Amino acid sequence: MGNQAMRRMTLLLGAAVCAVTAGLAAGQPYPTKPIRMIAPYPPGGTSDIVARIVGQKLMEAWGARVVVDNRPGASGSLGTEIAAKASADGYTMLIGSVAPIVLNPLFYPKIAYQSLRDFTPVSLIGAAPQLVVVNPSLPVKSVKDLIALAKSSKDGLNFGSGGIGTLPHLGGEMFKVMTGTNMVHISYKGAILTIPDLLGGRLHVVFSDMPIALPHANSGKLRAIAVTSSTRFGLAPGIPTAIEAGLPGFVLDNWWGLLVMNGTPPSVVSKINAGIVKGLQQAEVKERYTGQGLEAVTSTPQGFTDLIKSDHAKYVKLIKDAGIKIE
Repeated sequence: MGNQAMRRMTLLLGAAVCAVTAGLAAGQPYPTKPIRMIAPYPPGGTSDIVARIVGQKLMEAWGARVVVDNRPGASGSLGTEIAAKASADGYTMLIGSVAPIVLNPLFYPKIAYQSLRDFTPVSLIGAAPQLVVVNPSLPVKSVKDLIALAKSSKDGLNFGSGGIGTLPHLGGEMFKVMTGTNMVHISYKGAILTIPDLLGGRLHVVFSDMPIALPHANSGKLRAIAVTSSTRFGLAPGIPTAIEAGLPGFVLDNWWGLLVMNGTPPSVVSKINAGIVKGLQQAEVKERYTGQGLEAVTSTPQGFTDLIKSDHAKYVKLIKDAGIKIE
């Protein structure tokens, strides 16, 4: 056999071995090793809370370890970029929410990922409106009071958020535009980090994620003056909507969902989706969500994809109409 024939045979054998190896890998059960679940915000924030609840339920269902990896920074973009570079094998998951998945690509056109190009939505895992909270020492008991104080304050009021392009930031900017008031935006690396400064009186108001602020409002440490849903929120029916206070159209609903890298095998996506749906149907999980001011919701992968697309269109219009600019 000549050298050329030998080389050809070697290549053919190598290809055959690769094909067999790939076939064996594809036939392996999932999961067979620990899973990393990236939460792109600090510990204690909403993304972290739902990651740990969902991760626990997947561990119980599969017997595989799920490790929550908090990667805060850049309004959720840092952790999302890290996830986008991971292998599409189902062993890296991302907890996504409106800010990093929908809003950040609108505010930062040069961002290093594109949500529906780089990720496959698996299922929603939670939803809630924003909660408008103030320090109880502030002479504000309603949205109307807040508007009046913002207009009369010589030094001006400030509001905090988890970063430019997050829903709390968008809420504050919408409030300024709709009320004709001027408040100073103070940016943090995560929404959870606004709460200590609000409790300490260094911030005046936060348009906060519901799970972060509601426990403090229930304890009386913060005063909740409005929710940003179109109707009163079922888990906090005593808190009026911003619409009731005379701000028609002031609606900001947040959601949290689980995504994997685009190219992940459909069978793995389906298994993860089934595990999430089963886990979030449990009464114990629903109670834990309720305690955080969060609704346990799930969806099909296509339903989650459609929501991302519709929210993209909604916020493109809102940002343009409200004239919201990057600082």
